[in-house]
Amino acid sequence: MKTLKSLFLQYLFTCLLLFMAVRVKADGSGIFDRIIRLPRTEATVYQSLAKITEETGYLFIYDSKLIDNERKIKLKGGKRTIRQAIYDIIGSDSLQLRSVDKHIIINQPESMVTTEWKANSHKDSTSFFTLEGILIDQLSREPIPYATVSVQGTSIGSVSNQNGSFRLNLPDSLQNSRIHFSHLGYVPQTTDASLLAGRSGTFALEPKVIPLQEVIVRIVNPVRLLREMLNLRKKNYSQNPVYLTSFYREGIEQKNRFVSLTEGIFKIYKAPSDDPEKADQVKLLKMRRITNQAVKDTLIAKMKSGIHACIELDLIKSLPNFLLPDSKECVYVYTSSDLAVIDNRLANVIYFKQHPGIKTPYYCGELYIDTEDGALLRAQFELIPRYIHKAANMLVEKRSRNIRIIPQKVVYTVSYKPWNQTYYIHHVRGDLHFKIKQRNKWLSNTNLHTWFEMVTCKIETGNVSRFAYSDRLATHTIFAETPFVYDKDFWEDFNIIPPEKKLSEAIEKISSKIEETEN
Repeated sequence: MKTLKSLFLQYLFTCLLLFMAVRVKADGSGIFDRIIRLPRTEATVYQSLAKITEETGYLFIYDSKLIDNERKIKLKGGKRTIRQAIYDIIGSDSLQLRSVDKHIIINQPESMVTTEWKANSHKDSTSFFTLEGILIDQLSREPIPYATVSVQGTSIGSVSNQNGSFRLNLPDSLQNSRIHFSHLGYVPQTTDASLLAGRSGTFALEPKVIPLQEVIVRIVNPVRLLREMLNLRKKNYSQNPVYLTSFYREGIEQKNRFVSLTEGIFKIYKAPSDDPEKADQVKLLKMRRITNQAVKDTLIAKMKSGIHACIELDLIKSLPNFLLPDSKECVYVYTSSDLAVIDNRLANVIYFKQHPGIKTPYYCGELYIDTEDGALLRAQFELIPRYIHKAANMLVEKRSRNIRIIPQKVVYTVSYKPWNQTYYIHHVRGDLHFKIKQRNKWLSNTNLHTWFEMVTCKIETGNVSRFAYSDRLATHTIFAETPFVYDKDFWEDFNIIPPEKKLSEAIEKISSKIEETEN
């Protein structure tokens, strides 16, 4: 059986504090008339609203463009209604309030909201609406990267980027749907899509604390858990071919400067998970390439087989050594003592690393296995740091003779998500960091970061067949060199991962060429 290393490392550098858009009067008046006591404080608007959350259990939804979270306020202590407390904190009583489920929504008056929504609806001839915002930790206010954002009861969804930003484009038929937010270690949240349509804001997820008794009573054998996970593969994962609509992107940064970004929308023929001999197939629907022409360095890096790496990183289909504890090729030691929460479900955490006596670079990392159904939910692993400098030949396909490439850090993350009681590959990311030295040159060190990422945005199980040869994309090639044609309305209604703030700023500063393939 091929090892994971041989499968995907042979290529060149191969990765609601929200809003609403409908009429929102101060209804649900029962909650707003409730009397609460707040202490005298000097804090930010965000911290002060969090005090109301602590008292009531209600989370806030608002457009962060309307309310400055960082503004410092002085709040007098004492009793007041929740309505008055909110107005005192935000410094205005002109905004309107509404309670939905366990959320308090702060919004503009109707005249300022509906005009914008109607204009967007009229302009959008394809009858789609957009949900976007930022996910943050409720306590630390740090962004939550790679959180799942999905439409409840459907296979439609995406993930947040490294800044916690997300974006969903949905058909008008889903305006009455529920949007679900979840991430490892957080309490999942749901809210009405109609409350979020047409604006951008911030949504806070509450960290999930596991009761101590849960940890004490669960003493598990990690090898036994892995064996059970393998035995349950046919039950938990798809045994029939499916279509996955996926968003893919890959990028290169040199000396912390943006070099290139290539993005694409794929339709993937996903072969059954228990048949590794049947290859997955990729059909390119759209793509674009953005290159920083201002980078004049002689070092030129290109990523090869990033798409192939994403396909092979389906660990359930292409089993790596660290998932095969009984294999003769297994070189790993396993331990387990922790529990984690993923989408309100408990998961056993298995840690693995190579045997101490082995000096060849293998992997170390964490595996998350559902405590109820035994499914692998998530894997995060990296080339063991102690020996990573020996891995250059595995990671780099071609190099100039006068160039020395030293791997610094290589990390992969893979997650699965259930839909209709079956698990499917959800998100894949790889980050590869290198130091580049030019021989016979002093002070020539260059830091290089290459990455690739793919997220499943939609699953189709009906009328699935393999693609014609002419429609297949060669996954081992340099994707950035794939030919394509210009389209001013590029992504249209496809769901994507929005570019991070740093990446967006870099793109805005350079002249970009955006093009599209024909279906």
